[in-house]
Amino acid sequence: MKQIQPVSIWYNGQMVQATIINMTSISDNLSTQATFFYALYVDANFQVYNGNLTMEGADYITYSSSIDSNDYAYQWGATQLNLTLV
Repeated sequence: MKQIQPVSIWYNGQMVQATIINMTSISDNLSTQATFFYALYVDANFQVYNGNLTMEGADYITYSSSIDSNDYAYQWGATQLNLTLV
């Protein structure tokens, strides 16, 4: 889990502020692509949004050869979702 700049999300009839992102690799063909499940949280126990992101091409090559692939995946995911890690 990583902290993000707060982002407003409509949840259950009200606006809430997500402040955490979690990402998990759910598929990686070890060649050309990886798919990640992501979830946004208000706090560590209150998930308000989730989805999947698929990384391919140059992004996957950089990810798979990165010294810290976890950090790269979080940075990439945050960029895809227009979020800012803090």
